[in-house]
Amino acid sequence: MNLRIHKDLAEHFRHTGKREIVTSYLHILLGCLLGAAAYPAFLIPNNIAPGGLTGVATILNYLFHWPVGTVSLLLNVPLFIIGYRSMGRIFAFRSLIATLLFSVLIDVLPIRPVSEDPLLGTLFGGVVLGVGLGLILRGGATTGGTDMIARMVHRRLSFISVGMFLFAIDCLVVLGAAVAIGTEQALYAFICIYVCSRVIDAVMMGFGSNKACFIMSARWESITSRLMDEIGRGVTHLDARGAYSGRQQPVVLCVAARQEVMAVKRIVREEDEKAFLFITEAHEALGEGFTRLDKED
Repeated sequence: MNLRIHKDLAEHFRHTGKREIVTSYLHILLGCLLGAAAYPAFLIPNNIAPGGLTGVATILNYLFHWPVGTVSLLLNVPLFIIGYRSMGRIFAFRSLIATLLFSVLIDVLPIRPVSEDPLLGTLFGGVVLGVGLGLILRGGATTGGTDMIARMVHRRLSFISVGMFLFAIDCLVVLGAAVAIGTEQALYAFICIYVCSRVIDAVMMGFGSNKACFIMSARWESITSRLMDEIGRGVTHLDARGAYSGRQQPVVLCVAARQEVMAVKRIVREEDEKAFLFITEAHEALGEGFTRLDKED
């Protein structure tokens, strides 16, 4: 590590709160434990190669019985050396720790195969791996040098997005699994990648069941008053103009818990049967009335 990196890390630890640092590294540690456990418990016994360099290592394990974690580490470290400049040094430092820990744990965790049924291994392996990787990402790190290479490629060839590059790598790995292991295992790998990505999104965005309610009504004033009085939720007015009528009228926005949505609908129906209401997911609601911002994570 050169002097510049030492200075960056010193500044990071000086200006970042102790609680935030501890929380980040706890996320990384727990994420590495869970993500690594998915391999001996579900993926390796069923020869599922879920993309990335760890997927390459899984294929090599099938062919030559090489340890997945060790091979993954040997593949990742050179990519870190090549690509760390394309990312923030703090992120690169955390990612290097996560990669080392993740790779070592795959080989040393004393976990027996939980299921040798390919479908169960695919689904549960994808879920456990997704939770682990999601926690690592929430901790401000990643476990793959491919991320760094993808960002470096994107800087040089802006028409190739980071996501597109990583998706191409995953597809190549799965195609390699189809050739080396079998078509069925490759199809299971695609399912695992999909499940894993969905779980990562859920972990990153939160598991909250809050709803964002948008209400358009001529009786917006009385609806607003009742929402605040009867449900006790804050309400925001968004400036809007009807495209057909040309009339200026605010859109009422109210974020409510899932169990409060029926009350919102009842209030709107009672005030204006001709109102327009649409409800969307609010994956995370932070602030007054919900999870406090200083308690997040």
